[in-house]
Amino acid sequence: MGALALKRLFFDESLTNFLNEEVLPELDLEKEKFWLDFEAIIQEFSTVNSELILKRKKLQEQINNWHVKNADSFNKDEYKKFLQDIGYICKDVPDFKISTSFVDPEISTIAGPQLVVPISNPRFAINAANARWRSLYDALYGSDIIKNSSEIHGEGYDKSRGKQVIKYCREILDKVFPLSEGSHSEVSSYVVYYQHLLAFFPDGKSSGLKDPTQFVAFDGFREDPKAIVLKNNSLHIEINIDPTGKIGQDDLAGVEDILVESALTTIMDFEDSVSAVDSEDKINIYRNWLGLMNGDIQTKFQKNGKDFLRELNKEKSFNGKYEDIYKIKSRSLLMARNVGLLMTTDLVTDENGKQVPEGIVDAVLTALIGAIDLTDSNRPYANSTEGSIYIVKPKMHGPEEVSFTCNLFDRIENKLMLPKNTLKLGIMDEERRTTINLKACIYEARERLVFINTGFLDRTGDEIHTSMYAGAFYPKNKIKEMPWLPAYENLNVEVGLSCGLSGKAQIGKGMWAMPDEMKRMMSEKIAHPLSGATTSWVPSPTAAALHSLHYHFVDVFELHKSVSLRKKTSPEDLLAVPIMNNKMVLSPHEIERELENNIQGILGYVVRWVGQGVGCSKVPDINNVSLMEDRATLRISSQHISNWLHHQVCSKEQVTKMMIKVALIVDQQNENTKDYNFLLPDDVLSPAFQAAQELIFQGREQPNGYTEPILHHYRKEVKKNLLK
Repeated sequence: MGALALKRLFFDESLTNFLNEEVLPELDLEKEKFWLDFEAIIQEFSTVNSELILKRKKLQEQINNWHVKNADSFNKDEYKKFLQDIGYICKDVPDFKISTSFVDPEISTIAGPQLVVPISNPRFAINAANARWRSLYDALYGSDIIKNSSEIHGEGYDKSRGKQVIKYCREILDKVFPLSEGSHSEVSSYVVYYQHLLAFFPDGKSSGLKDPTQFVAFDGFREDPKAIVLKNNSLHIEINIDPTGKIGQDDLAGVEDILVESALTTIMDFEDSVSAVDSEDKINIYRNWLGLMNGDIQTKFQKNGKDFLRELNKEKSFNGKYEDIYKIKSRSLLMARNVGLLMTTDLVTDENGKQVPEGIVDAVLTALIGAIDLTDSNRPYANSTEGSIYIVKPKMHGPEEVSFTCNLFDRIENKLMLPKNTLKLGIMDEERRTTINLKACIYEARERLVFINTGFLDRTGDEIHTSMYAGAFYPKNKIKEMPWLPAYENLNVEVGLSCGLSGKAQIGKGMWAMPDEMKRMMSEKIAHPLSGATTSWVPSPTAAALHSLHYHFVDVFELHKSVSLRKKTSPEDLLAVPIMNNKMVLSPHEIERELENNIQGILGYVVRWVGQGVGCSKVPDINNVSLMEDRATLRISSQHISNWLHHQVCSKEQVTKMMIKVALIVDQQNENTKDYNFLLPDDVLSPAFQAAQELIFQGREQPNGYTEPILHHYRKEVKKNLLK
């Protein structure tokens, strides 16, 4: 079947073939009616989408003019009144509680880590889906939490390091699942006695758990179990026992491994961490979403010369302590993060060849494919047990755009014959207009909201762009110390709790960006559950396993009671623009260092995005510390330099010189990377280098400081050249 032309729209051939041959046969939908409904939705919502983008532009122009006019006499009260007058700050809404129903417990009542992975990479997607359970032994052994050792025994296993891992894990068991007497490190065997777990010691004495209800299930025989399942704060830990195993043979209790329930939820990302610029790229990620929903996604790869097949885990089942069957989900609950309102897609065009909003197409197709998961509640690879489809919507500016998205979801449900509010909405609180109006945003989505979060990077990028003309911003590390940031983080939790999210929806915090620094993560990231957040982003399954321990240490839902009673954060602090005062003068060295760090991140990320289509990767900073980079990090760095250029903190010549210097470093860092396209091949500016230049030197003109238009343009150029 070729491209499909309906009344006014044209659908790309690859899309029509994909949906007609692979998706629609899985659903009880009539093809002709679906395509007509699809066209009707696009036509109905495209105009409103365009109007909302124009409103963003108009508001930004008004704010720019106000800052220019009041450059020497900034008054916060006058600024607030101005923002209210132009509709940037909306009227208050009455107090309310969200009424979202049919929400899976991983979102509503269990606190734990959340992975975010590019859905364009099937191996990453499968790994993330399977990261519900991870080996704590492996996570610790491969991280910097355990000190280096040199005692290597057979096949590279370091027994000395292994002993440190086992000691660490026994201490965790003692802290989270303490025995009435003695330590788990002294146990010689575990036995299930009626509904209780007994731990025996070498001298014949025994002890039960201090809290016997923490024991919930086992595998094998009661007198000789192969696995023990414990539960705390609704999270499970599985102790695997095998006295003949590689580890268990040297362990007093024969413990071979300890598995921890890790990534409760995963955001399959169609947005910031992917490079999807045309119909080919988009069909690829929709096909991966389809494989996740129907359970047949697979990927083959080689490691150390061996072939491996990666597929989705099957469900776990144990003997319950009451002689029942105790089932535990083995896969992370999946959510789809669609793109925002800004970009368009060549998957669908009008009679003039104009592309339609990509976010509308994303919403229809993720919902359509997600509906496959709801066709049979007994499916072996079911995602939602509550009959819901979870869609996170990024980069919405204020309640009007949230209302637009909810109306779109309502119409999609109607056309796909789904019950009202099947499509659950996650609001990313990462744009300034959303932060300032968060309560009103939640109100608009009160019947389908399942998620809010904070994201420092995008939020800071928007802060800089919104207040571009207010003055020169502090260096990035100093921005983090300004009053607006703790106000932003605290208000997100406080507003969420006041709107009744506890027990119904997730309150999330942002990404740990240093995937190789797990010791530091374990020290610092406990702040997220302590803040009242029920989930927080991690960059890898290993990080999820380790971060899950924080949710054993902190009962987040119990903590919500005290958070609700604490002194409320002042919303006024959100309007404190983090610009340098007249007394602060940066030294030439400080300016050079900040530019170098920003440019390193920009070039290190853009060279892979444009040249190889890699949307998320570990990028070494100027100190060779690997940082997870996506478009959010790119946005803040490019906007920061643009701001400094505008306020003459640095010059264009200075930035250009630094870009060439850093490009040589980035090329050297990547010279052994397969299919790498150099930034400066033979002193010629590559498309990636040109993209980085535009992101910086034309940053003020980019819509809300977004990087997508420039990245997409240059990536398309590279793909065209590859086809020649």
